[in-house]
Formats: sequence, structure tokens, C-alpha cells
Amino acid sequence: MKRRDFIQQTTATTALITIGGLTLPSFTSAAKNKHITILHTNDVHSHIDPFGPEDGRNPNKGGVARRASLVQAIRNENPNTLLLDAGDIFQGTPYFNYYGGELEFKLMSKLKYDAATIGNHDFDNGIDGLYAQLPHANFDFLSSNYDFSNTIMDTHVKPYKVFIKDGIKIGVFGVGIKLNGLVLKDLYKETKYLDPIEIAQDMSRVLKDEEHCDLVICLSHIGYHYSNYPERPSDLKLAEQTKNIDLIIGGHTHTFLPKPTITKNVEGKNVLVNQVGCYGINLGRLDFYFDSEKNKTANGTSIIV
Repeated sequence: MKRRDFIQQTTATTALITIGGLTLPSFTSAAKNKHITILHTNDVHSHIDPFGPEDGRNPNKGGVARRASLVQAIRNENPNTLLLDAGDIFQGTPYFNYYGGELEFKLMSKLKYDAATIGNHDFDNGIDGLYAQLPHANFDFLSSNYDFSNTIMDTHVKPYKVFIKDGIKIGVFGVGIKLNGLVLKDLYKETKYLDPIEIAQDMSRVLKDEEHCDLVICLSHIGYHYSNYPERPSDLKLAEQTKNIDLIIGGHTHTFLPKPTITKNVEGKNVLVNQVGCYGINLGRLDFYFDSEKNKTANGTSIIV
């Protein structure tokens, strides 16, 4: 994609969002602030190749090579960039059936993903199959509500990780969906599921109060919203029932959002919730700007790959 076309496409669906009370009047003034870019995917489901020109729904969209070009172009514009994934990396094409996840992790490593959380389909070859592919992943897996202490994955998954970009501390933690009923017990074995909303509140407190993070991000694979099942945990419920979280990057429900949803937390502060569908068709982008007192604003978009 030509640089001019890329910039036009990226800015076309951008939404300006105020966080913490700071008003950002223009991109010109934003250039004077510290600038952090968050890129993200979810539910790629082993889609390595782009969709073909004859595909009825997604012709000529997606593909790891195209995503790599977009990611590199954005990193060239802003070196202070993180690339994250919200789970369900596995299952969906013959690449997974044949390679068992090796190719997916190797390619994500080449794209220099910084972290990912674990989706229910990432257990489709069993917890032993997931563990076997870890040597191919040069990035961290983050999950705070899956207790792996009695499994082979013990010590191989972190509850959270703190990144520092241009002096800005970014805390990222992960939560996953209830496996019982979605995944056979003999696949996830002794993995224990903990309430994601309760855990998210605890993790965000740790990142905000103990780690002193300036930006707190939840990588979630619990689903955007369930209108027919209001009792289920979801990204919107998680945002509304917690505090300290600035951004929830979601997965599982394959929800295509053209720009982040803005909702309020328990303190009445803005929380951004974003998800970019599935199959690597879109790349999510959020740009955060910090003033001298680390108040922040953001704009977000979904880029078609």
C-alpha cells in the first residue's frame, strides 16, 4: 500500500477520545506530546494467506505478509509502538491441522508481537500441544484468570507485563473465557478458571498502584457483549465494573468495530473497548498522547488489511 493511501485510510475512520479530562484540539498540538501507538489483532484463527479475489465476503483482504507491511510502516512512523493479540491464534485453516501452531507462532515472532493472551481455541491440540509450540513464540503469553499451577503450562504464562516506551509505563494483563462447555476437559486438564472481572480489578490495581503504570491495557478473550446472556462476563461489563483500565482489547465474539467503543468505569471515567473482527482482516490501531503531567487522550481506528 502506498504511504499516501495508507495515511488517508488510517485517518478516515479515526475517533478522538478524551481520557482523564485533557482536551486535544488538533494533531498539530498532539505532536508536542509523548505518543504511544497500540496495534492489535484477535481471532486470527490460523489465517496465514489473504482471502482470494473470488471470496464472497472478504476478497483480497487479510494475510500475514500484508499485516507485516502495515505494522512496519506504523513502526517507522512511531517507534513507540506495541503489537498485541487477544487470543484464538490457532484453528481455522489446514496450516494449523498440519503444523499444530508452529507456523502461527513463528510468523507472529517475525512480526515482533509484544504479547498475546490465550483463547479457547488455543487449547484445540490440548494443553500439551500449546506447550509444545511455546519455543516458537518470541513473545509473552499473558493470562491472569487461568490458574495453570497444576499443569505443564505452570510458570510459562505471566499474569501481566510492564513495557516502557519513551518514559511511559504501559501495563498489559490478560483474561480468558470460561473453558468449561467450550473446550473438552481432557484438553485443558487442571487449568482453573477464575472470575475475569474480579481478577481484572485486582490486576489493574496492581498495575496502577504498585507498578505505577501510566496506561493500563487488558487483553481479553471473554467477548464484547452478550445481549441474550446478560449474566455472562463481557468486555463491556468488565469495563463498567472496574477501574484503572484505560483500554480493553477484546476477542472471541468476532466483533467488527470501526472505532473503539467508549464506556464509563465505576468512577465515571472513560474506558476504550476495541475488537477488530477475525481472520486478520483488520488491524486495530490506537494512538495515545500524554502531556507533561501524563494526562492522556487517544484516537482509534480499524485498518483494513
